[in-house]
Amino acid sequence: MIQSFRWRLAARFTAVMAAVLSVVAVLSWLAIRETLDRELNANLLNVASIQASSVTDAPSGAMHFHEWELTPEEAAQIRDLNRYAEIWDAEGQSLLRSRYITHDLPLDTAALRRAVDGGQVVRTEQRFQGLPIRSLYYPLGRLGPLHAQHVLQVSAPLGARDRLLRRLALLLALLVIGATLATFAGSWWLADRAVRPVHQIIDQAEEIEAGSLDRGIRAAADSREYHRLVAVLNGMLGRLRSAFDAQRRFTADASHELRSPLTALRGELELARRRERSPEEYRRVIDSSLEEVERLSRMAEDLLTLARSDAGVMQPRFDQGDLAACVTHALERLRAAANTGHVDLAVHVDGDTRGCFDADLMKRLAWNLVDNAVRMTPAGGRVDVRVGRSGGQLTLEVLDTGPGIPDDQKERIFDRFVRLDESRTPEPVAGTGLGLAIVRSIAQAHGGAVQAENRPDRGGRFHVHLPAGGCVRDGE
Repeated sequence: MIQSFRWRLAARFTAVMAAVLSVVAVLSWLAIRETLDRELNANLLNVASIQASSVTDAPSGAMHFHEWELTPEEAAQIRDLNRYAEIWDAEGQSLLRSRYITHDLPLDTAALRRAVDGGQVVRTEQRFQGLPIRSLYYPLGRLGPLHAQHVLQVSAPLGARDRLLRRLALLLALLVIGATLATFAGSWWLADRAVRPVHQIIDQAEEIEAGSLDRGIRAAADSREYHRLVAVLNGMLGRLRSAFDAQRRFTADASHELRSPLTALRGELELARRRERSPEEYRRVIDSSLEEVERLSRMAEDLLTLARSDAGVMQPRFDQGDLAACVTHALERLRAAANTGHVDLAVHVDGDTRGCFDADLMKRLAWNLVDNAVRMTPAGGRVDVRVGRSGGQLTLEVLDTGPGIPDDQKERIFDRFVRLDESRTPEPVAGTGLGLAIVRSIAQAHGGAVQAENRPDRGGRFHVHLPAGGCVRDGE
């Protein structure tokens, strides 16, 4: 896979570079050809202007060319630089030609007619004695009426120009091929340098298992290019390790918590079987067993709620409701326990407490908060519950007169199976250690949060704030 990736990376980069170089080479070749053609056309026009002036300078109208005095051998040596000239009349008859050509130049009758009738300078490309030439037809009528029907044809061989362009094309092709090969070699080397740390990271990641999450990834950790990737992977491994550790602790705590009521239930039932008992004794065993069953049922329900929250499937069924009504419902269920513990329980409602939330979950949140406050409040104490609205949010405050919360435990108390000051909590109303964890999960599922702090005088204060927006129904 790594080699395939290197090959694709190098091939793609090389293909892009080859395309860019090819375009640059073609554009360069076209630009040079355009420059050569422009210079050649300017040279032909210049020669034609000079020859036209010299041909028509005789008052009598007699025409002659001013030419170099060269021997045939010298003329052959500068053949590519020579310019051939010939004068035609309007009927296409040759009137005069330069001395260094032995045959008439090829005549383009259409260009001749345009030069005679329209007085235009016309350029064409032709072949002369098997070689390509470029011709310019210059109307001599521009220089006087005596030559109105005469046209000067000046031609230049294109052999040198074509050979130069072919050599240039070959040179550019070789440069493109060489640069492409060099690009492929360089990109292959760079791809290897770039991919090798990834390969090492993959090898180390494949060796990490659930029991070795603390090993982390060390490959390329000091490389600036891969530092962030390694840091992100190690951070992810750290979060996984924390999740595994939390899951292990949760499983161990759940096993321990479930073992206690099951052991008590089994002990009560085995004790009742050892001999015949009176109806009152059987009734006591049944009542004690029911308490343990209720405790197990409550714990199983709490564990299920937290499991759904962890799995992300706790989806509140939002509907318009009154938070004060939910809190009052929870308080009525807990009033008997508060009376048993000689704890005063009061609720205070301030303002409009209507909002959009899951009423069942909100009742459970309020029940867990108030139940925790009642259990932590000693006899003769007081629990106040305040429901209101502040800054566009619904608020729920639960204040107790218990021992308070240690400063280093204000966040930990929302973890699972955490109990503070268990020795002071009466066993009959002892909780499962999951209530506050459920409170936080429900608050977060509603887009809110819960905070714990100590009151200035004595006791704890739990503050829940929830969005108070209205429900948006389909079609509205």
